[in-house]
Amino acid sequence: MTGLGTVAIAGLLAGTLDITATSTLFALQGLSLERLWQGIASGALGARAFSGGKKIAAVGLLFHFVIAFVVAAVYYALSRVWPVLVETPWVWGAVYGAAVHVVMSRIVLPLSAAPKRVFSAKAFLVQLAIHICFVGLPVALVVSHFAR
Repeated sequence: MTGLGTVAIAGLLAGTLDITATSTLFALQGLSLERLWQGIASGALGARAFSGGKKIAAVGLLFHFVIAFVVAAVYYALSRVWPVLVETPWVWGAVYGAAVHVVMSRIVLPLSAAPKRVFSAKAFLVQLAIHICFVGLPVALVVSHFAR
């Protein structure tokens, strides 16, 4: 498989698992999926994303998958430099998932146009677990599988 194919599969898998997990949490809390996906779009569009309806929600979902593909591409590129990422994907995938979450929540989001939120340790830890299990590990396992 080509590198682009590997990144595409890893990004699609991680993006799907991540959005499914977070969407499930939103739904269990009685919150709208449209609102969740508008929240993703608000990173680029600011608070006006929340009045954009289904079209902006679709843009947010698109942004989510673009980010997932970038996350997969970065891991793939790093794995070409550090083969240990392919040799022990269970370890490095978990580390990578945690790193992705910290970078997104503590650097990218604060610098984005998204409305600022009060820090919640519970939400941080839940999303940390989601990023380890449903982003880092799937990406690492897909990259490792196709690298052999």
